[in-house]
Amino acid sequence: MSIPKQHPFAFDPTYGMRLEELLAIELPEEPAGFDAFWEARYLKALAVDPQPVLSLSKFSHPDWHVLDLVYLSTGTFKIGGWLLLPREGGVRRGLVVGHGYGGRDQPDFNLPVEETAVIFPCCRGLSLSRHPPISENPSWHVLHDIDKRDAYIIGGCVADIWLAVSTLVTLYPWLSGHIGYSGISFGGGIGAMAIAYDERIDRGHLALPSFGHQPLRLKLPSVGSAQGVQEYQAEHQNVLETLRFYDAATAARRIDVPMLTAVALFDPAVAPPCQFAVANAIRKYNEIFILDAGHFDYPGSAEQEAALRDKIGQFFRVT
Repeated sequence: MSIPKQHPFAFDPTYGMRLEELLAIELPEEPAGFDAFWEARYLKALAVDPQPVLSLSKFSHPDWHVLDLVYLSTGTFKIGGWLLLPREGGVRRGLVVGHGYGGRDQPDFNLPVEETAVIFPCCRGLSLSRHPPISENPSWHVLHDIDKRDAYIIGGCVADIWLAVSTLVTLYPWLSGHIGYSGISFGGGIGAMAIAYDERIDRGHLALPSFGHQPLRLKLPSVGSAQGVQEYQAEHQNVLETLRFYDAATAARRIDVPMLTAVALFDPAVAPPCQFAVANAIRKYNEIFILDAGHFDYPGSAEQEAALRDKIGQFFRVT
């Protein structure tokens, strides 16, 4: 292991915890009505016709047909993104790929998958789905309607993932039950919530998942969106009532499909105890891949990322 020893942060991004301690992180207490809350949201999302519209993209790639995509999510919110179709072979699997809190400006053409239709949605308020007055700044986006449990934007972002799955099923009906999800950081956190309640998703990869163990997330010094929530909480003292219903670790406890979870020992943006809370909550079929650091460049990162990429390719291989 080569956990970074030097860094510019005023706090320790390992939080003084070793691997054994991280693997022992337990779930937070969950609120009454958690399942009813999410099941109702899922049924509402299932009732939406995504009405996908495809057009030829400015991007091109030798291995992929690239199409621009717009579909409808809950609240008639228009979601922009891309659809990749393999130039060789048929479409035997589907994959929805979430993004980090920096958004996304193009598809990832280096995904190690074949015979797979891949959707890259931009969640509401971000990148191709920007929608003023919702801020694209992660520290502000994460606060949008945080004082209203039922309207909090993170719930809408989870619905955007469900509607990406609906879009794949609309375009390729035979893919239902053969659709995976892969997401990092922000996309990892909302992915845990989406997978937990969507039976159409048959496996998932979460990397550096955010939104895990919200009580810890409010306490552990961090940069980025978590810092934004902490500052808001310091002023208003009222966010935990909402955040307990948007806890990726609480949701992950419900996941019962094969999972590959990548978590870091050092991370200034998504505290490792919060990441491990998500990974530890998945009781079945979960392989945990340990990274030395997340959201930070470190010696050996290229080798670790290459090893993880190989794992991802095996995990989503068409069988």
